[in-house]
Amino acid sequence: MMEKIEKILEKLNIDENPFLKELYGNDVAVLKMQADRYASLINEFKTTFKANEAMLFSSPGRTEIGGNHTDHNFGRVLAGAVNLDNIAVAAANGTNIVRILSKGYPQFEVDLSDLSPNEKEFFTSGSLIKGICAKMKELGFEIGGFNACIDGGVPKGSGLSSSASFEVLIGAIISHLFNNGKLDPVQNAIIGQYSENTYFGKPCGLMDQTACSVGGLVTIDFEDPANPLVKKVNFDFTSTGYVLVITDTGGNHADLNDEYASIPVEMKSIAQHLGADVLRKVSMEKVLGAIPEIRNTISDRAILRAIHFLGDNERVVDQVSALEKNDFDSFLKMVVDSGYSSYMYNQNIFPVNNVEEQGVSLGLALSNMVLKDEGAWRVHGGGFAGTIQAFVPKNLLDKYVTTLESVFGEGACHKLFIRQKGAVKVVL
Repeated sequence: MMEKIEKILEKLNIDENPFLKELYGNDVAVLKMQADRYASLINEFKTTFKANEAMLFSSPGRTEIGGNHTDHNFGRVLAGAVNLDNIAVAAANGTNIVRILSKGYPQFEVDLSDLSPNEKEFFTSGSLIKGICAKMKELGFEIGGFNACIDGGVPKGSGLSSSASFEVLIGAIISHLFNNGKLDPVQNAIIGQYSENTYFGKPCGLMDQTACSVGGLVTIDFEDPANPLVKKVNFDFTSTGYVLVITDTGGNHADLNDEYASIPVEMKSIAQHLGADVLRKVSMEKVLGAIPEIRNTISDRAILRAIHFLGDNERVVDQVSALEKNDFDSFLKMVVDSGYSSYMYNQNIFPVNNVEEQGVSLGLALSNMVLKDEGAWRVHGGGFAGTIQAFVPKNLLDKYVTTLESVFGEGACHKLFIRQKGAVKVVL
């Protein structure tokens, strides 16, 4: 149901709204800041589109927790939604035109009368919206024009998947404005992935969209990539006494395409030598037994990367089991094991063409020195440059952040938690 803007603003003034607590935690100052953020966006929406009614939406960023570089070989992953989010104020406009004003960017429009892919529109936000609408229409959902103001609170380039968060945010808006909220979260994720692949022009897996859409901790099994198995993990991260810290170590992301591409290529080369197309179909025993002959035909690094995949793929199962048993200590040890596997076997911590610059390596070394046996740390996402992940006990949080920000700069550390809600309509 649409709601009067004045009524929404009144509700935002209520102290410590329970729904906002689920999204942003219990810190009173943070809740006030978020309420002000929504109010500012509502007023911008009212001024821009001369509207009296609207709906509010929130879509989280995501963090990869288990399964580093496993999805492209049909493996398993563990991911979680975080409390940094993209928010939107939206209302149907009775036309066939979608009008979007994102904070800090020029307003743009998408005409829904032509929903065909267009390569000239690749890598634009408009192409994502068109692709989402095209797929929803194909699946029998209603679509229509709407106006929206968006505040992107998931930093671009942070490794927290701002693009996937945007995609499932749009899916949630269309679901609630035109379909009474009937779109299933997993289906929303699949639609977002389709749009990014087909309309945006970027191949991607399903992990990012699923974590953003479903919320909480989710594990995904890509053994059948056309029908991935998605399972929500029943675990309350906020009760652990730990803070999830994502640190941007900086680094030059240029000229890394070959580095990223080499990982799935080398993994698959081992699988193909053993008669399979992907490593998911090969056992660790088979790889280890074939090492003498593989070394003469492929490479040692490819063997090591295959060992990483097979180990991390099984580790995800054990991580999920530990969380479901509320054995957080065992889970943390496996996070560290995964990180060491990425470093030693997968070798995606620094690029071979620039060994002088090792921000990720340095961040991991500092994390090890501060946390030792009291937390966990690992590379986050693709690797080679960018972000690392750490689970930091609250008694070490200030020391950890101070240590890493003294090297990587103020604001490099994002202090987060796993939020239970995915892409949702905000109900005040």
